[in-house]
Amino acid sequence: MLEKKINLIVADMGYGHQRAAYPLLGLSGGESITINNYEGIPDWEKKYWINNLASYEKISRFKKVPILGSFVFGIMDYFQKVPALYPKRDLSKTTFQQRYFFKYIKKGLGKKLIDELNISALPFVTTFFVASYIAEYHNYKGDIYCIICDTDVSRAWAPIDPKNSRTKFLVPNENVKKKLLMYGVNEINIYITGFPLPVENIGADKEIAVADLARRIPKLDPNSIYQKKYLELIENIELTNNEKSNHSDPLEITFAVGGAGAQKEIGILLLKKLKNKIKKNEIKINLVAGNRKDVRDFFAQNIKELNLNDEENVKIIFAPEKIEYFKAFNICLRNTDILWTKPSELSFYCALGLPIIISTPVGSQEDSNQEWLINVGAGVDSLNPEYVDEWFPDLLNSGRFARAAVDGFLNAEKMGAYNISKIICHG
Repeated sequence: MLEKKINLIVADMGYGHQRAAYPLLGLSGGESITINNYEGIPDWEKKYWINNLASYEKISRFKKVPILGSFVFGIMDYFQKVPALYPKRDLSKTTFQQRYFFKYIKKGLGKKLIDELNISALPFVTTFFVASYIAEYHNYKGDIYCIICDTDVSRAWAPIDPKNSRTKFLVPNENVKKKLLMYGVNEINIYITGFPLPVENIGADKEIAVADLARRIPKLDPNSIYQKKYLELIENIELTNNEKSNHSDPLEITFAVGGAGAQKEIGILLLKKLKNKIKKNEIKINLVAGNRKDVRDFFAQNIKELNLNDEENVKIIFAPEKIEYFKAFNICLRNTDILWTKPSELSFYCALGLPIIISTPVGSQEDSNQEWLINVGAGVDSLNPEYVDEWFPDLLNSGRFARAAVDGFLNAEKMGAYNISKIICHG
C-alpha cells in the first residue's frame, strides 16, 4: 500500500491535466481527486462542469466548419490567449475568464471538497488552475501547489490576487517563470521543475531514457549522416550502446489525437499513404485513441476497410479508463521512434528523446507549445500529410529525425516528476 503524502487534484478535461498528474500517483497513495467529478460532488457543481466541458468540446469540433467555425473558435480562444513575453510589462490585471470562475467559486464551487480535504491538510497539489483558486479562496489549511502543464501560460494560471497569494507554482521552464512574474506572482512562490514525465520512461539516473534513445538513433538515421557528424556528442551522452537495436524491426510511428478526438483523420491518411511500407515491414503505426471509444471504433473501421486489420504493424492504443490508457501509452513509447501529435502537453515528451512531428496547433496555447518545440530543436513541422509517402523518407534519410531526438533529449528537462517530489516532500 502506497503512503499518501499529498492530495492530488486533477480535472477531467481532455488528457493534459491528468497526464501531468499520473507520474505523481506514487505520492498520492495511487489516487487522484477529480475536481469536476469527485465523490459526493453536489449536483449543481457537477452540472456546472459538464456544461463547461460540453461547450468547449462542441466549439472545438465546430472549428472544422468553414469560416464560421474558425470565427466562433477564435472568440473562445481569445479569452485564453497567451500574451507575448516582450515587451516586459505589468499583466497582473484580472481577466474575464478569471472573473467568470470566481463568480461560481464565491457561490461555493468546490467548498465541499476543500472542507473534506482539510481533515488531512496534506499538501494540495493540482494540475488545474481553477482548483488552486478554489483551495485558496475556501481556506485550505495545507500548502497549495499548482503544476503548469504547458510551455507558456495565460493570465488565468496566476491567482486573481497574485501579490497576496500563497499558491506555489511548479513550472516547466524559465519562460513560464518570467510570464508568472509579469502576472504579479511573487518570485519566492515559483519553482522551475520541468514537466512531470512518466518515471517508467526515464529512470532515476535517466538510464531508461538513455537506453531507449540509443536504440532509436540508428533507426532514425539509416544513412548514419547524423551519427558521423556528431559522433563525439553521441559518445558523450552514452548513445553508442545499441545492443538492443534490431535493424530488421520496422520504424515505429505513434500518432496521438487530442482528448476531443481532434485530427483523427490524419491517422487514417498515414495508413493509406504508407500502406506499402507497412506491408513490407518497414513501418509500424500505432494509432492512439486514448480512452475515446468513438475514436477507437473510427480507427478500427478504417483499418478494416484498408485491409490492414490482420496486420501486425498497425495497432490501436486504447483503454476505457484514463489511468490504464496512460500506462499503455507509456509502454508504447518505449518502442516508439517518432511521435506525431498536435503540440499539446505531449510536446514535453520530446525530453525522452522522441522526435515530434507537429500537427496543426489547436488554439493559441498550442501555438506557444509549437514555438517551444521548434526552439529546443525537437519539433519537425508536418508537411502536407497527403504527400507523407514522399517527404517522410527524405527527412528520415537526411538524419533530421535523429537530430530532433537528441536535441529534445538534451534541451528539454526530463526530471520534472523527481524535482516536484523533492520540493513537495522536503520543503
